[in-house]
Amino acid sequence: MTVLRSWLFVPGDDERKMTKGRGGDADALLFDLEDAVADERQDMARALVADFLAANPDRSRQQLWVRINPLDSPLALPDLAAVMRGRPDGIILPKTYSAADVNRLGDYLSALEAREGIADGATKIVCVATETAASLLTFDSYLQNATKRLVGLTWGGEDLAAALGASDNRHPATRDYDEPYLLARTLTLATARAIDAQPVGCVFIDFRDSEGLERECLRDRRMGFIGKLAIHPGQVEIINRAFSPSAEEIAYARRVIDIFEQNPGLGTVGLDGKMLDMPHLKQARNVIALAEQFGSAN
Repeated sequence: MTVLRSWLFVPGDDERKMTKGRGGDADALLFDLEDAVADERQDMARALVADFLAANPDRSRQQLWVRINPLDSPLALPDLAAVMRGRPDGIILPKTYSAADVNRLGDYLSALEAREGIADGATKIVCVATETAASLLTFDSYLQNATKRLVGLTWGGEDLAAALGASDNRHPATRDYDEPYLLARTLTLATARAIDAQPVGCVFIDFRDSEGLERECLRDRRMGFIGKLAIHPGQVEIINRAFSPSAEEIAYARRVIDIFEQNPGLGTVGLDGKMLDMPHLKQARNVIALAEQFGSAN
């Protein structure tokens, strides 16, 4: 899967915002049929999203995804039945309990792809892996038999707080996440990496706090996340910059690669007073690969 840095939520019942998002710099738009749409507007939103998808078949610059309602909701299957004619790049699945939900969604997608003449497996899945209390206890299920459609995992602290009966999910003094949400974040990251899926950082709800968003993006990236969900167009540029290799990172990565190439057959080399081995070479190559994808390698 192509690495995506910024995933911008767009209400599925607002064509103006959908059009604005299509002209923006987000790597992916997430047309939302869940939290952003009232029940009485669901049918209208489904039709609007399906029409918009069908009218925008070129996804070379920006992917178009849909967040459906939870699978245990009666709204989920009508969501899928309506939007699949527009051939979304993928489906965001909220409020999962385990990999069984993801696999069930995969089965639904296979049937709908056959109906629409779409290649089997073309529609990918990213699940929001931590929005239910049970989800914190079932991460091992993803390691056993998750569908190959699952290309990314993200996490959510807001719905999880409601599921756990919490009054807040952040420490009042530091404003960092409390322990249950740190656990959710860590398990999401580790599981995504274990199954070779993209770990995506959760939303930063204070969309006016640009400095706070940048700090959280950089922290997410240091931990190993790639990309972040956005709830406002103003967050996209910060996210894209934070998850793109800087000129300094690219230059250092090239030096690491060069010194290994100058010393073929050695598993360990010295650079700037530090001993480097194969994991450092792998990290350097990953930096260059990301830079090339985002057009910043030069």
